[in-house]
Amino acid sequence: MTAIRKTLDFLYLASGVAAALCLIAILVLIVAQMVARWTGEIFPGAPDYAGYAMAAASFLAFANALNRGAHIRVSILLNAVTPGPKRVLEIWCFAIATAVAWYFTYYAYWFVYWSWKFNEVSQGQDATALWIPQSVMVIGGGLMAIALTDNLIHVIVKGDHRIVRDSVDQSHGE
Repeated sequence: MTAIRKTLDFLYLASGVAAALCLIAILVLIVAQMVARWTGEIFPGAPDYAGYAMAAASFLAFANALNRGAHIRVSILLNAVTPGPKRVLEIWCFAIATAVAWYFTYYAYWFVYWSWKFNEVSQGQDATALWIPQSVMVIGGGLMAIALTDNLIHVIVKGDHRIVRDSVDQSHGE
């Protein structure tokens, strides 16, 4: 089990690093487009590529953000109940979130498949095959579904989730 745990934790961290690299790519694309404008050149497709990188950064960051406590969780009710009902509510919440994430990933896969099958291309100057940037949505959604499943199983087996909250990220009002 420790090999599985290490593999999952590595996947979550790697997806967070990939999301950060996508943010750096957005910066580079914007600066390159600015330089191209200043020099009178044209950088076709730069806004489209920046948009693809933004979507990739969002979807790739989901799993890492979940396990680091960066997603919004309304826990007023969970903090007010005793441990028994709290565990049942945690299982219920994670079960619904897991089902929704797997449902999204399943249909996102078919969305990408049909984009590939019909050879859909972007409307921009670059005419990018849309299945390429859309694939990141499936990967990020799948990682989020795996992370939610991981937390659901952990709540069922151990009684508590694996979401940690960095004290640096918390506001002073909490």
